[in-house]
Amino acid sequence: MPASLPINGLSVDVEDWFQVGAFETVIARENWSTLADRVERNCDAILAMFADAGVKGTFFTLGWVAERHGPLMRRIAGEGHEVASHGWDHERVFRLGAEGFARDLERSRKAIEDAAGVAVTGYRAPSFSIDARTPWAFEVLAGQGYAYSSSVAPIAHDHYGWREAPRFTFHPLAGSDFVEIPVTTATFAGRRLAAGGGGFFRVLPYGFSRWAIRQVNRVEGRPAVFYFHPWEIDPNQPRVENAPLRSRLRHYTNLDVMAAKLRQLIDEFSWGRMDELAAREAGRALALAA
Repeated sequence: MPASLPINGLSVDVEDWFQVGAFETVIARENWSTLADRVERNCDAILAMFADAGVKGTFFTLGWVAERHGPLMRRIAGEGHEVASHGWDHERVFRLGAEGFARDLERSRKAIEDAAGVAVTGYRAPSFSIDARTPWAFEVLAGQGYAYSSSVAPIAHDHYGWREAPRFTFHPLAGSDFVEIPVTTATFAGRRLAAGGGGFFRVLPYGFSRWAIRQVNRVEGRPAVFYFHPWEIDPNQPRVENAPLRSRLRHYTNLDVMAAKLRQLIDEFSWGRMDELAAREAGRALALAA
């Protein structure tokens, strides 16, 4: 690749198959510990994939998972990846309120740092749930010493989204170095299109993601932010038959091809950790705002 192209942010939202928002109405949190635990084997497969490709990324991890998988957390950190927070148990920020959010951040950060043995400076909200209802969340994060968040999806979606938010890294708090790095969108005919990974990457043809990342990198000269989940490379995971049909379609479609698509994407573009991307983009965001 040409050296002038940006280094994109590669991220993994570390949660197990039963912790996803799609199943939150049919799988109770109090039953999580009774279900088949597959997150470690899937994360180890991801670590092997990243090692084969020679790339580093960021693992936004639930505190609930970190507390139960200390050796995994230490392997992730030991292989040079960033370990960051995904909250405690995937509760959405707007349901927590400011005080509950602060407690959630403290609990999850302690569990992750104790497990991984490294400092946590990055955060991603479950289901990209920092939006127009929760501007106070940035103040809470900055107040606890976080350097960045990647919690905003600047689109309209039936489960999440903040359509009016900036598409690229911005400083949400005056006089603060704290930055928000939205997940990637592309534009077409004046519309924003979700193009940052997850189900969109898994379900849509690979060519769409290639086009979107090329647009962001080559036309707009900005890094893309890509995410996926460990369960997305696990076609043999249990089936939740009592979940709504739409949720099952979103969750299970193309699990069998996800790993191959990921390898292609990792090979085709340049990738790195989110904390390093945040450091590079922070100065640019200030300059553009001036």
